[in-house]
Amino acid sequence: MADKSKTGASAAKKRAAPKRATSSASKKTSTAKKAVAPVKAQTRPIAKYTAPKAAQPIMPTLKHWGFEVDHEGIGWLTIDTPDAPVNVLSTPAIMELEKLVARFEDLAAAGEIVGVALLSRKPTGFIAGADITEFDGFSDPDKMRPALERAHSLFERIENLDIPFVCGIHGFCLGGGLELALATHFRVAVNNDKTRIGFPEIKLGIFPGFGGTGRSMNLAGPVPAMQIMLTGKYLRAGAARGMNLVDKLVRHRDQLRWELRKAIMSKRKSKPAGFTKRVMAMGPLRGYVANKMRDTVKRKARKAHYPAPFSLIDMFEEYGDDPVAMRKGELTRFPKLMATETASNLRRLFFLSEGLKKQGVRGKKPKFTRVHVIGAGVMGGDIAAWCAMRGMGVTLQDLDIERIAPALKRAKSLFKKRLRKPQAVKAAIARLEADVEGNGIGRADVIIEAVVENLEIKQKMFADVETKAKPEAVIATNTSSIELERIAENLKDPSRLIGLHFFNPVAQMPLVEVVRSKVNSDIAIQMGCSFASAIGKSPVVAKSAPGFLVNRVLMPYLLAAVQRVENGESKELLDAAALAYGMPMGPIELMDVVGLDVGASVAKELGQTIDEGSEFARLIKQGHLGRKSGRGFYLWTKGKVQKGDTPSHDNLAQLGQELVQPMVDECEVCVKEGIVANADLADIGVIMGTGFAPFLGGPLNARKNGRA
Repeated sequence: MADKSKTGASAAKKRAAPKRATSSASKKTSTAKKAVAPVKAQTRPIAKYTAPKAAQPIMPTLKHWGFEVDHEGIGWLTIDTPDAPVNVLSTPAIMELEKLVARFEDLAAAGEIVGVALLSRKPTGFIAGADITEFDGFSDPDKMRPALERAHSLFERIENLDIPFVCGIHGFCLGGGLELALATHFRVAVNNDKTRIGFPEIKLGIFPGFGGTGRSMNLAGPVPAMQIMLTGKYLRAGAARGMNLVDKLVRHRDQLRWELRKAIMSKRKSKPAGFTKRVMAMGPLRGYVANKMRDTVKRKARKAHYPAPFSLIDMFEEYGDDPVAMRKGELTRFPKLMATETASNLRRLFFLSEGLKKQGVRGKKPKFTRVHVIGAGVMGGDIAAWCAMRGMGVTLQDLDIERIAPALKRAKSLFKKRLRKPQAVKAAIARLEADVEGNGIGRADVIIEAVVENLEIKQKMFADVETKAKPEAVIATNTSSIELERIAENLKDPSRLIGLHFFNPVAQMPLVEVVRSKVNSDIAIQMGCSFASAIGKSPVVAKSAPGFLVNRVLMPYLLAAVQRVENGESKELLDAAALAYGMPMGPIELMDVVGLDVGASVAKELGQTIDEGSEFARLIKQGHLGRKSGRGFYLWTKGKVQKGDTPSHDNLAQLGQELVQPMVDECEVCVKEGIVANADLADIGVIMGTGFAPFLGGPLNARKNGRA
């Protein structure tokens, strides 16, 4: 553990002294028997043991916490954020915890408790982090720093308690929740698939600010701790144990209390990382490691766009061999990051993303256990694999087994990469079945069509599906551009057909457009949104119109860039400019990735024409369709693009802003036409569907702020 400051201990002694001098009744009771009565929040009476009235300690009124002391003198502290599905460390919760810790110090000094064990009452998990809804109020650094100092002081007092303070973790233990856990003396976690431990702050444009930087480095070692902070990666319980962030694993949540009791009675404490892990942050070696970290981050993000990881690396380079100094460094750097435009925009996107989850069926959530996918091409096969990986039974249909076999092979690779454990991989493989005859249609809760973009084929297929599907089954098409009304023309009940438009690659793209026709009911769309959420995707509802939202705004951007290349501009320069602006990939490279034939087809659906004499048309005629054929506008080798030199340019970012103008303009049109309900949905949909620079908060938000 980090070195103990004297402030916590001395404060405890000062508070304890008057109590021993003036409270003779309490002293006599304590001498007779070291046990106190349960003390609990007003709204949660949990008394299990009642001591004599004179022995009852005075406790603050609690709304976020519960506390009771058992017959062995163990204090059981529980967190339960009121009226919320998950626990968060809000300002009121921290203020209550301050009062509780002060009381723990007094009780410990008086010998009235032997230790404190922290648990969560909520089935969803331990603590999901700080209360993000408060962050906008702390965007002023002058307000942020005192709040941080308060949290730092509190966590140091917990760390410096003379009695064991231990915690039990189940479900989510993230951000500020993990920082609180690391301040305790010993941690026990449930070793199952629901437990997730990590620091996601980097995704909000900040890094841990409650002392988590130094404490994680002290326990896990500087480099491993930096890796989880820089990536925002969630750890399973076993991985967290391997990193020394967790001390003990149990199989079930109901074992936590027993293990915490043993930890208190044995006065167990975490051990810091060994020398071999700490050496990487010592002396000149630390600068070398810091530079390696910067090089890795630069490949994914620019400092001007995402300053948080670079600030964290700078702090590591300065203080990486001193966990206490590292913690103090947060007080200076964290408030500055919180005030950045990047952090503000990323917080906005977080709330928009959370809002997408509320679009599903209200009340009792529908269960989706079986999915039938028609079409085993790249999209259909990958949709089927994703659903199987998410725990659903899936039947995959195509004309013959030869067409299905490649999809099953790709699925196996996905399972091995994502699930890793052999037993989990085997289970996922067993959930995905080839189904040439389409026998799975009648059993499926969701039926998804992903055949070629041919109206007649889709119409004929859905006419057959409608006669076989369960009345309550979701019937959906993955069409990328054809209006639903046209596909559903021959159905007896056209209101059943919705769009579930996935994006390639399915395993990486988070968005699913839930496409609504003129005749769809609200419940049909809500069911589509619920299904998308059930498989871990983010649903954005779009009106059935050519291109829906994403393709509608993407194609003008791509075609305008292609036209500039046709006019003689350097494709390498245009792609570099888009990257400088903040896009994840340049428009010409993206056209190659999408496929020139697919781009031309979508352009046609959107009413855009491709000049027969253009380079674009010539490449398609010659079969040079982009990455999938090995050549498009660029050459591709083993799936990697081969680019020439990039010409110099005075202001690449400004050129990039010019390039995205067609996309931003089309977004505004989409909102005006009601393709999506509002600008917020346009922003989050385009970010998730195209990768539009998240730090700018979406195309319309960027325009509002003068950035597009």
